[in-house]
Amino acid sequence: MRKLLLLLTSVFLLAGCLRANPFTEDEKRNVESDTETVIADGTSEPAATQDANEQTEPAETSEETETLPEADPASIDLSYEPSEGGRIMILMYHNIGPEEEEWTRTPDKFREDLQILYDKGYRPIKLTDYARGHIDVPAGMTPYVITFDDARENNFRYLEDGRIDPDCAVGVLMDFAETHEGFFPHASFFVNGDIPFRVEGEEEQKVAFLLENGMDIGNHTVGHEDFSDLTAEELQETIGRQAAYLDSLTPDDYEINTIALPFGSRPDDDSLTPYLKDGSYDGFSYHHIAILNVGWDPAYSPFHTKFDAEYIPRIRASEMHVDEVGIRNWIDYFDNNPEERYISDGDPRIVSAPADWEEVMQVPEGLVLNLYKLAE
Repeated sequence: MRKLLLLLTSVFLLAGCLRANPFTEDEKRNVESDTETVIADGTSEPAATQDANEQTEPAETSEETETLPEADPASIDLSYEPSEGGRIMILMYHNIGPEEEEWTRTPDKFREDLQILYDKGYRPIKLTDYARGHIDVPAGMTPYVITFDDARENNFRYLEDGRIDPDCAVGVLMDFAETHEGFFPHASFFVNGDIPFRVEGEEEQKVAFLLENGMDIGNHTVGHEDFSDLTAEELQETIGRQAAYLDSLTPDDYEINTIALPFGSRPDDDSLTPYLKDGSYDGFSYHHIAILNVGWDPAYSPFHTKFDAEYIPRIRASEMHVDEVGIRNWIDYFDNNPEERYISDGDPRIVSAPADWEEVMQVPEGLVLNLYKLAE
């Protein structure tokens, strides 16, 4: 096992991108790191860190933020080998149903996914926190993002007695959170059409419940159209009209600012691509901070120079017809290649990575970049 030795702690406030990329450009499975171990001479005792199961929700107000002590890179426990430039899985689910199918996960398989990830040190975060580079998971843990497309009834269903169906997606998430310390039911549900979760009259109640419990809703267009041959007007209508409808179901301070592209499609005419991020329809303007593809790759860390919030890949949360790049394949891959996985340093204000990742690291204004050297 490598013994961690601290030679230097470099503190940078960066806003731009640098040069290289430690991963290959393969669009499927073969993601390879060219990070090399750096031999160092100094030593450092690990600092005390929070327990691996103790995760706190991000501070909601500037007043709370101001009470935090100053970020101190020297406090980071390097025994975890934090690598916050590593890859992050954005999982794509659709249906939760009684039989396992290409686009359907059974409740038991969904629970199994969550348990395997939990046991291996993965913790879900909000998609918006990922896109903004606000990643707050305990030291040594790996963030991941849960998404559901289409907002079908099997995603969120009430039983006749008013309880949430324990076998719908929301029911599974809420039960898992109750029985697993440090797990928060963060998930994004992308809604197409005008009845989220497909039961008329329950729309506002369900949306309110999601937001109150750390979940989110996002745009999936009015009619799930293929974007490839739409005009500028048609693109803005299906996106903007849906954004306006979803906005009407949410509090004034909540933003509909994420979109999952139907079929993963984009306009054939590149000049229309900006409308995926910004546009307007009938006086309502929309703006997206995260644009999600379909795809098969883990996503880049928001602190990696290859990160692109307008082109975020997802991993199909299935084991059928996934060409060996589904959820279980990537879990196995990161088991065998832990150096390519995002490992948290436990402090959302500090971005830690091995020193030889310097050229591929980028840090938003206000965060501190902590580079350290390793030795055998």
